[in-house]
Amino acid sequence: MRYSNWAALAVVAALCAPVGPVRAAGVDLEQYLKRDTFNDIKLSPSGQYYAATVPMEDRTALAILDQKEGKVVASFVPPRNNHASGFYWVSDDRVLISLSEKFGSLDKPQLTGELYAMSAKGGRGELLVGYRVEGSGPGTRIQQKKVEAVAAFLIDSMPQEERNVLVSVWPFSNDPFTRVDRLDVTSGRRQTVARSPVRNASFVSDPSGQIRFALGAGTDNVNKLYYREASGDNWKLVNDEAVSKRIETALGFSEDGKTAYLQVQQADGPDAIVTWDPATDKRATLLRDPVVDPEELLYRPGTRVPVGALYLGDTPRTRFFDETSADARLYRSLEAAFAGEAVLITSSTRDGRQVLVQTWSGRNPGDFYIFDTVAKKADHVISRSSWVDPQRNAKVQPFAFKARDGMELHGYLTVPAAAAGAKPPMVVVPHGGPFGVFDDGSYDVEAQMLADAGYAVLQVNFRGSGNFGRAYRSAGAQQWGGTMQDDVTDATRWAIAQGHADPSRICIYGASYGAYAAMVGAAREPGLYKCAAGYVGVYDLPMMHTTGDVQRSGSGSTYLKEWLGSPAKVAEVSPVNFAERIKVPVFLAAGGEDERAPIQHTKRMEAALLKAGTPVESLYYPNEGHGFYTDPHRREYYGKLLAFLSRSLGGKTAGTAAPASASP
Repeated sequence: MRYSNWAALAVVAALCAPVGPVRAAGVDLEQYLKRDTFNDIKLSPSGQYYAATVPMEDRTALAILDQKEGKVVASFVPPRNNHASGFYWVSDDRVLISLSEKFGSLDKPQLTGELYAMSAKGGRGELLVGYRVEGSGPGTRIQQKKVEAVAAFLIDSMPQEERNVLVSVWPFSNDPFTRVDRLDVTSGRRQTVARSPVRNASFVSDPSGQIRFALGAGTDNVNKLYYREASGDNWKLVNDEAVSKRIETALGFSEDGKTAYLQVQQADGPDAIVTWDPATDKRATLLRDPVVDPEELLYRPGTRVPVGALYLGDTPRTRFFDETSADARLYRSLEAAFAGEAVLITSSTRDGRQVLVQTWSGRNPGDFYIFDTVAKKADHVISRSSWVDPQRNAKVQPFAFKARDGMELHGYLTVPAAAAGAKPPMVVVPHGGPFGVFDDGSYDVEAQMLADAGYAVLQVNFRGSGNFGRAYRSAGAQQWGGTMQDDVTDATRWAIAQGHADPSRICIYGASYGAYAAMVGAAREPGLYKCAAGYVGVYDLPMMHTTGDVQRSGSGSTYLKEWLGSPAKVAEVSPVNFAERIKVPVFLAAGGEDERAPIQHTKRMEAALLKAGTPVESLYYPNEGHGFYTDPHRREYYGKLLAFLSRSLGGKTAGTAAPASASP
């Protein structure tokens, strides 16, 4: 029995959460449609407060709670389609909040560059920097906040100071030269302290708050890393991707600020973490996993000093710069205490005594604990989804095999509980993106829902996916409908050969790029898949060069040419142009406000299928974006998806639900 002693968060989450209807027999959609209690949670420097982001229907709020009393003491609720995506404790009373914006549940959040500050003692969030900042009015000459069309992003919360942080500032223009400002989080006053030598630069500071690295790229998307010894010094080029054929990213510094840590792409295989001594230019490989890239840095509690990295391989694992260190021993003791679960320290008090520990697995959305490093005691704080029982969820199994050309591929198979000793029907689910995105085997609500309906769920990280190094990602360039699609096919055939699925009952389903792969898979492999479903997909690839949000900037246009291919080339692999080859039932869904995959893609795909005589169902919502937000829409969509799959595969459908109206 899982519980939460932080029930106040549920009250905040309920502000915009409609009550769903009672379910009848079948898949209980409500447990899968219900939003997590929170997304992220962090301890304040003294440990007196928690701050947490709370997902609502079409926005994400921030709540601050008193740890001892367990009640909300302050909250921040942004406008529709805006999300409190990042937040940072500057002091024990002041939280800095960064906003992002997205118009669909599957959109990648786009940071707006607005920074708000809020007191833990209450009051509403105050906008400090961003395009909506207003002046103090004509009656005063004192304008503490700069009124300018810029975006700002936190670089360094500067724990050595109580009210100042360092932020990168981006002028509102395509591919700008960026700068660094010191921002007073109380008054909003800003002072420029550094300027970038390269466009679109991000920055890294040292432990003393000096800006030392800048990494950026122009419209050619060629990355350059620069370094300087101190404020006011000239920038020196450390790495040019055009010359080295790799990207090098600064991660941080040792405690004394003399040694830098870099993540360095390799000619083959995953990225390495290396040390670099700027004084001698000497480098040494510190960490390198044999299969996957570093996913997240691990820090010494109470500091910004990197001590190791988290890797998301077949199972999550941690590695340390010094495996005999106190930091490594702390993690090993926590991992032993939470056997079978991944462990990550997400925040800590400034003195390092209390750490907030997140645990999770493929069956568990996540639990949070406060661990006292002196008393050696862990107390449960909250479960991300308290209504989920991990023991009743389907098991998630990693797999690896070699594709037809010998490339090793990795993925995950979610196995329904009823599949013991039998070959279940299977749904193949290629991920979206496609480049740089990857499935990591953590809790996937959609995969668990499909497993609940009786299906095995196959997720493969085809070439082009992230997490497996530069060469693996680059192998997917201009391979829409090519070797990336072959990998999905090969994974399906591997699962059949291994006895994981009934070969006569397999469908393919995906969202965004995954929807594209579903249509191409059905066309190329008519005997392999019994049906295909596409959600907010792209099907007319030349249109990506003229419509949608990617092609609007110079760097985006370059990306499409290099990674997607020319309009003439991609027309040949656009499923709207060979719909007559799809002979199995198809289900399509899209939103009218989708800028990533405009609804015209789905309309054209449906028209082509109807012209070819292929049975097709569709579901459109004019006021939804790249993925559906509204609860009635999500309920109807997944109800129709399960019913569609059931007609071909025989799995369970959803329980009785109230219908939601949709526009044709």
